[in-house]
Amino acid sequence: MDRSVISGRKIAAVQAVALVALAVCLVNQVAAEARSLAQVTEGEPIAWVPSGAKFLVPEPPLILTYHNGPILAGVGKVPVYVIWYGNFSEPQKMMVRDFFSSTGDANCPAPSVNSWWKMTGGYKNLEGVSVPQAVTLEAEICDFGCSHGKTLSSADIETIVVNSLSTFPSDANALYMIFTSHDVVVADFCTSQCGSHYATPALNATGGKQLPYAWVGNPESQCAGKCAWPFAKPEYGPADTPLLPPNGDIGMDGMIINIAAIMAGTVTNPFNSGFYQGDGAAPLEAATACTGMFGAGAYSGYAGQLLHDEVTGDSYNAKGINNRKFLLPALWDPVSLNCTPPPSSSRLLSGKIRRSLVTYDGNMYVDSTLVDGRVVIQKLMMLW
Repeated sequence: MDRSVISGRKIAAVQAVALVALAVCLVNQVAAEARSLAQVTEGEPIAWVPSGAKFLVPEPPLILTYHNGPILAGVGKVPVYVIWYGNFSEPQKMMVRDFFSSTGDANCPAPSVNSWWKMTGGYKNLEGVSVPQAVTLEAEICDFGCSHGKTLSSADIETIVVNSLSTFPSDANALYMIFTSHDVVVADFCTSQCGSHYATPALNATGGKQLPYAWVGNPESQCAGKCAWPFAKPEYGPADTPLLPPNGDIGMDGMIINIAAIMAGTVTNPFNSGFYQGDGAAPLEAATACTGMFGAGAYSGYAGQLLHDEVTGDSYNAKGINNRKFLLPALWDPVSLNCTPPPSSSRLLSGKIRRSLVTYDGNMYVDSTLVDGRVVIQKLMMLW
């Protein structure tokens, strides 16, 4: 063999070994400095920059501005009136009923639906009155025959709600919710929304009051990857193995996530003049500001650290009545100014979620999450 070829191979091998050694050295250095950073206490600014780092980009704090309008504030419980539109089985209905009832069950061990809902207590109106610390299902009606057909517009949703006032009382401090079954198509469902909330105009039928109402659809047969994630493979991004739903029903467990998100958004921003960030036409609200976050360490495509049932293998982050388990979205906590999953005695589940990105000489980054004032490294990646 040509001596120059052998020499070239030796040089390449030496270079490869040197590159690996350099990589190991850099990993150790960044990891050591990250461990040092992990000792900061909650509330202290992040001022650490590793030697040789080009920049440190802390994620700006998320703030939902209060726009001085009304919220569903008061004592007692938020009354909820439900319209089942289409075919729902009794077990499916019981799942939703138990979720509502769980908001007021303070005896359920944390992390619980109750501890999750209590975060809304930090949202207060101009008089300092907060959202009631429980929800109660006051009444239900069933429209099995789909009186307005199986293809609904936003106007149809409002009409169904207004028509329900022949049965339900007119209460501006209540929440009217319509749930559509898996075979009902609603405008913009699966394309831009999994549910939404509005307010009726002040009509004779509403007693001259604006009434907050919301709609959530069952996504199982239409868009589980969009509206029932992480219990279904996402339509975009990595095709990770879906998590097992805690109640064994992908569509309904997905609906619970969306019902919870829409409910939290409605009580804190019922007339689009309450708490939100961004454009009022497409506001980020209590839960939608934290989309995709269910546990500590959450990032895009990863739900976060969750609880798992050792027998069934299902995933959840909140307990409810009748031994129920649910997966609930993180809420923006106006006290800590962080997206927070259902509070628990567990440090991993009670953590506030923050991130910072460190770029190291253009070849390495550390994507970190600050949990209860301590850093947990999520990713350490070489880019060459």
